[in-house]
Amino acid sequence: MGPFGRANLAEAYSSLMTAKHRAVLALIGIAIGVASVSSMISVGTIARAEAARQFQELGTDILNVRLRPQNREAGRVSVPLADAQGIVALPSIARAAPYTIASSHVVLGGTKRARARVSGATTAFAGLARLDLAEGRFVSRLDGGRYFCTLGADLANALAQARGGRAVGETVRIGETVFTVVGTLRRTAIGQRPFDVNETAFIPIETAARVTPRESLRDILARMSPGTHYREATAELRAWFEQHVPGAKLRVLSAEELIEQMHRQKRLYTLLLGAVGGISLLVGGVGVMNVMLVAAMERRKEIGIRRALGATRRDIQGQFLAESLILSLAGGFVGVLLGLGATYGICRFTGWEFALSWGGTALGAMVSGGAGVLFGLYPAYQAARLDPVTALQGA
Repeated sequence: MGPFGRANLAEAYSSLMTAKHRAVLALIGIAIGVASVSSMISVGTIARAEAARQFQELGTDILNVRLRPQNREAGRVSVPLADAQGIVALPSIARAAPYTIASSHVVLGGTKRARARVSGATTAFAGLARLDLAEGRFVSRLDGGRYFCTLGADLANALAQARGGRAVGETVRIGETVFTVVGTLRRTAIGQRPFDVNETAFIPIETAARVTPRESLRDILARMSPGTHYREATAELRAWFEQHVPGAKLRVLSAEELIEQMHRQKRLYTLLLGAVGGISLLVGGVGVMNVMLVAAMERRKEIGIRRALGATRRDIQGQFLAESLILSLAGGFVGVLLGLGATYGICRFTGWEFALSWGGTALGAMVSGGAGVLFGLYPAYQAARLDPVTALQGA
């Protein structure tokens, strides 16, 4: 009969039922440890998937291109609009949307005043940044240098409240210039977008050169051609700007590159979280070991009688191992359920999409079974070494 045979398991279950309170306390310790391991690993996995999803919403083929001076003494870098839009001539670039970004006072409805962003943009920016219109239209190249603007959701709501109605057709003052609102945007998650568009007023890029003259054109949102790797696109962009804007330092940020970096970092975080949960499991395993050691001391008479009737040391060891295994597996089952509940609660609180992490669940179950065998070995060994005569005399 093996150590985990039917008879040993039945005897182990019966022995645990005779000491319910102690068994339940040990089970709680294992359950908390397994719940910590499974929930932390699951949350780490879900967080990684959520971050990747946010980046992928904008598209993994999007590049944020930014030019900076080589050093502080070099002064500001400004890219001619024609050169910024001209990168679409590169084989790796399908579309490009140059933009400027500045901060300015915005007067809404004559009463509300806010510090907001002002972005000089082209029509292509709305498509590349996946901006959804709530009303009206986005500023376009046909507006030229005219004073039209499209408001982000927060600014549009503030203007509508001030005017007691809709924002399109109203006027706002950006700095010292009055603009007519031609469109408003729906609320948009930031994701990989270069800035918070909800608090931004978009104006034609030609107009921005006059309204915010201190802010030079140095940022471009671009989409790569199908099948292009971001390293290939980055190399072509570097060569382009070395020729057209010499002395500029190019920084290209790719969603694909960020996702790769994020996966590496999140894997490390998940391992750290699992290690923290493992400490709780270690404490629970020590509790199981303690319960089994106490059981071995209290049941010396039973062990002595079994040995006198012909039970071998292996039989005694198998029974105690079976008891610790049952205790740990039961605790592991409860712990997995608690871990799933904790993970679901965290996802509801953070607004993440809940997904069952089979890796975390399987790891929790395997670890609980392994803990049962590992922490049950020493008590089982001690019980098997008891001399039957001494055990009966000391009973």
